[in-house]
Amino acid sequence: MKILAIDSSAVSASAAILDGEKIIGRAFVNVGLTHSQTLMPMIESVLRLSDTEAGGIDAFAVTNGPGSFTGVRIGVATVKGLAAAENKPCIGVSTLEAMAYNFIDRDCIVCPVMDARCSQVYTAFFKCEKNTVTRLTPDDAIPIVGLENDIKNLNNSVILVGDGAEMCYNILKAACNVELSCTNLRYQDAVGTAFAALSHGEEFLPPDKLEVKYLRMPQAERELKKKELLI
Repeated sequence: MKILAIDSSAVSASAAILDGEKIIGRAFVNVGLTHSQTLMPMIESVLRLSDTEAGGIDAFAVTNGPGSFTGVRIGVATVKGLAAAENKPCIGVSTLEAMAYNFIDRDCIVCPVMDARCSQVYTAFFKCEKNTVTRLTPDDAIPIVGLENDIKNLNNSVILVGDGAEMCYNILKAACNVELSCTNLRYQDAVGTAFAALSHGEEFLPPDKLEVKYLRMPQAERELKKKELLI
């Protein structure tokens, strides 16, 4: 199966093509440009350089949350459009799970942490062992103090990854058994998105069924709710 996967859930953006478990093309940028500027050119470049036609893709995958509300929406809309144009199935995978696949060749517990602002992080725990990734907890948005308690309860060393990893490491290292991932494995990568999609192959959907998955309301909606309560 050939999968074209993309990630635009945070500042970085990436695209990759897998043929089975073989990576045949990938692109990654982390320069702060809007995803509307970078995503389609990267997809076109990966297709061209890997000598692959869009019609030769069997399925499309995207990280559909958590993450930047705008970035996730752009990624999901892009994959829905590509899949609909080629009449192919698609799948949304957890951004946090996709990051755990950066460590699939290690035996460890991975804790992706994405900065959710307001002293909160999007996070979950995954066990990487024997080239498989097993989810230990559901995706959640929690205060950093809650993350500290969860790590302590694991009684195990934990690798922190994601754009909130360094922040959490600096806060938690004195109290918890945590390790900061190296920078080349710290961020979302569409390769991880593709491998996560392969592991959920039975969950591929028609394009119109693909949805964004939020762990909390967008900021604009939260502010509107606050105003309504004050009226």
